[in-house]
Amino acid sequence: MAGQLNALAHPARLEILRHLSAAGCCCCKDVVETLDLAQSTVSQHLKILVAAGLVRYAPDRQRSRYEIDRRAVANLARSVTGFLDGCCAGGPCGSP
Repeated sequence: MAGQLNALAHPARLEILRHLSAAGCCCCKDVVETLDLAQSTVSQHLKILVAAGLVRYAPDRQRSRYEIDRRAVANLARSVTGFLDGCCAGGPCGSP
């Protein structure tokens, strides 16, 4: 969970996830056109999201295709919710 949250800790990666969520599947160039970032920067951010398991990568001839892994993102959301619920279940020093 910590690695995935770390991958989401950059505003550009959040924007990339939003773009992928709306687009479905696209190449790096498509993402670059929507953000004010260099292609190499977007590529590096995508690499981090792929390594964290939040985005899937598939080579497609001359281009690389990226797609959000909705199951992984949903699992992360459940994990974070469970963690926060557990931390907030009791009051200070165990009082309700």
